[in-house]
Amino acid sequence: MNFKKSILTLAVASILFVGCKEKSNETDLKETAVNTEVVAPKVKKEIAAANLQTTSFSIDGMTCAIGCAKTIQEDLTALDGVQDAKVDFDTKLATVTFDKTVQNQEKLTKVVESAADGKSYTVSNVKS
Repeated sequence: MNFKKSILTLAVASILFVGCKEKSNETDLKETAVNTEVVAPKVKKEIAAANLQTTSFSIDGMTCAIGCAKTIQEDLTALDGVQDAKVDFDTKLATVTFDKTVQNQEKLTKVVESAADGKSYTVSNVKS
């Protein structure tokens, strides 16, 4: 019985040793170059001051700062016409500055409420 355990332990250790070996620097450089080429920052259009509008609203259903609040903030910021979006997990408040000719409060709240599974978040107290 001990012999079987020893062989099994040796086999598992061998698999981990071979499977977890580090990549060479050359491979890392190639992957970094590929990733750099694929990911390009999105350039946002300048929004005329006359078209800027700021709204704030409460978001219920957030359970964490990184998985919920940050994801919602990134979703809002990625929208066309949104200049800035901040989601505060502690106060459960989102503040969004946007181009009123491109976005509106209804579209912004729909993006939040459809995030994740579409059932997790609810928006209330929408204010201009």
